[in-house]
Amino acid sequence: MKKLLPLLLAAALLCALLLTGCGSSSETLTLNVYNWGEYISDGSEGTFDTVREFESWYEETYGQKIHVNYDTFASNEDMYNKLSKGAVSYDVIIPSDYMIARMIEEDMLLPLDFDNIPNYQYIDRNFRGLYYDPEDSYSVPYAYGIVGVIYNANVVDEADAGGWDLMWNEKYAGNIVQFNNPRDAFGTAQYKLGLDVNDEDPAKWDQALAELKTQAPLIKSWVMDEIYNMMESGEAAVGAYYAGDYFTMLDNQADTVDLRFYYPERTNYYIDAMCIPSCCQSKELAEIFINYMLSAEPAIANAEYTYYASPNSLVYTDEGYLEDLGEETIEILYPGIDDFSAQYNQLAYRNLSSDALAYMTTLWEELKIS
Repeated sequence: MKKLLPLLLAAALLCALLLTGCGSSSETLTLNVYNWGEYISDGSEGTFDTVREFESWYEETYGQKIHVNYDTFASNEDMYNKLSKGAVSYDVIIPSDYMIARMIEEDMLLPLDFDNIPNYQYIDRNFRGLYYDPEDSYSVPYAYGIVGVIYNANVVDEADAGGWDLMWNEKYAGNIVQFNNPRDAFGTAQYKLGLDVNDEDPAKWDQALAELKTQAPLIKSWVMDEIYNMMESGEAAVGAYYAGDYFTMLDNQADTVDLRFYYPERTNYYIDAMCIPSCCQSKELAEIFINYMLSAEPAIANAEYTYYASPNSLVYTDEGYLEDLGEETIEILYPGIDDFSAQYNQLAYRNLSSDALAYMTTLWEELKIS
């Protein structure tokens, strides 16, 4: 017995170690998610807390605890630079279409196992088979929209609103903010000039640079998420941004501010989609998270919170969701979903070649120091 007892204790300890190593219920799993700022229902003001609800749902479903590390980025370029340099490691990321195309080309994304994402069936056909992921192998659409111009009607004359010219109007010098990323900033100039945003001719990009240089003295600041506070407070009066964010600003505007919104005739149509980067440490877990995000309650909650249009049929056909939005909001967020793919194919940013990207970066640096 004296010899047997130590052996039994050793065996018990070994079993405990093996169970822990194989992922017992006492182990807390980790999922790392990288998303845009203000882009998920976060539990504020009694809203649905998507991340915490996923953690609870996962534990109830699989009997194992999980913790989601949720970080945010301000632009596609910031996200790309961090991932390409190996500075960060994430399991789920939510980039925009043109950046997805670039990351696929550079082997920075993993193909998805759709057996783990059965809720993909709810993604509308208008959002499948598009240029950035033609085989729908690497991405699941999360939200979509159109870039428009936001302005403070207490400062801007209505007669001046309606096109890209407002962003260059000298009457509002010092009250204009511009995108602080090259693709979107050059896009505003290219659309204004009637240029093709996907034309890689350096001479055309030089034209856009010249247009941005004429705008530069009028600009108060180059912004991304900073635009929220600046437009809401009245610190700025004119800025181009994504349609959904306009409603967030509208909800939070000061009493002295009267924000309005319109789409210029030519502008960017975009899709942001959930992807798994090649640095992922938990691919199946990432796919389970993506599938959860497509289920009705979190998908509707995220659409309501962010005010972005959803490609998920569980969302845009939900009567409660549509009633809460109201007709005016629906008209801005969902201007003809059946026509979206046609407009998207004509006007959306596409992935640029490495030479064009390098040239754009050079011009951007020239603009910022001029």
